[in-house]
Amino acid sequence: MIRLRPYKSCDAKTIISWIKDEETFFLWSGDHFGSYPINAETLDHKYRFENGDCVEEDNFYPMVAYDEEGLIGSFIIRYLDGNKKILRFGWVIVDDLKRGRKYGQEMLKTGLKLAFEIMGGEKVTIGVLENNKRAYRCYEAVGFREVKEKFDEERRVIEMQILKKDWKLS
Repeated sequence: MIRLRPYKSCDAKTIISWIKDEETFFLWSGDHFGSYPINAETLDHKYRFENGDCVEEDNFYPMVAYDEEGLIGSFIIRYLDGNKKILRFGWVIVDDLKRGRKYGQEMLKTGLKLAFEIMGGEKVTIGVLENNKRAYRCYEAVGFREVKEKFDEERRVIEMQILKKDWKLS
């Protein structure tokens, strides 16, 4: 059974251990953490002292997923544009030894339960780079649906969302 808890500084070392190469680093963080490789201090500083780049003070909730064997994944939750009914998931990563075994789906399903039932969200959004097919399939399997594409200078981001009224806890 997967459970969630808030991120703690001691988690940073484990989370960065899952980032074994530059491609994984980029798919996970985009350009939010500078350049590869990342260290535990950089991650912890971003989470604890930079509020995950969020301007609003109470708008950044890094979470870790765990089971009886230890940490299995991490992601962040934040509100969009000050709207407490629209939440965004980001910086999703799963232990590289557990990828492809539905741990990411279970982590995000548990995150949706938190977002909808505890945080009072009506919609959760997530973005995925077009070349991150594994993450796209994971998000789709959880119930996220594509709503639009965004382009920046270097890449295409697929925006996805799930509405509370369409969400089913399984």
